[in-house]
Amino acid sequence: MDCKLLLATNNRGKVREFRSLLSNLPLQLVTTAEMGITTVVDEVGGSFEENARLKAVTLAAESHLLALADDSGLEVDALGGEPGHLSARYGGEGLSDSDRVDYLLSKLKDVPWDKRSASFCSVIAVAIPGGEVELCYGRCHGIIAFEPKGEHGFGYDPVFFMPELGKTMAELSPEVKNQVSHRALAAGEAYKVLERLIGKR
Repeated sequence: MDCKLLLATNNRGKVREFRSLLSNLPLQLVTTAEMGITTVVDEVGGSFEENARLKAVTLAAESHLLALADDSGLEVDALGGEPGHLSARYGGEGLSDSDRVDYLLSKLKDVPWDKRSASFCSVIAVAIPGGEVELCYGRCHGIIAFEPKGEHGFGYDPVFFMPELGKTMAELSPEVKNQVSHRALAAGEAYKVLERLIGKR
């Protein structure tokens, strides 16, 4: 196995976070674009787990590299768990992050504060070419704010209010977010998996 870890995502926000969260590993983190891989894995699974596994296994096989894929999203209790694994496509294809936030807020316009509970969920799959795949989980809890606040982060971060911190996720510095976010928690587990896999080589 090469000393590279392929990040199976084209999301620049995720790439930036993973490069910070996994920076202490003796691996060179590379993206599909950097490796000249043009394959787009359709997220046809019915859950975070299925989509993360599909992306990691497919791209590990194509690249012959250790691959890491994340599927993550927002689950809003008042909407029966929506948008869930469809978070990146919520409201339809081609929408911007702010468009999706506006769509979410429109669906919650009559929902009071005490009924706006939500969770951010992340599932990370780590796959060896032609071999095993391991899943790692992270979840954090919050409340959907009435309006976006904050300039950091991406996706639904500006409306994900964290009561224990008194801020939305987009108001947190990258350093703080990388300690408390769903992706940070899952990446902490993935870090241990990667350490073990590196040790087997």
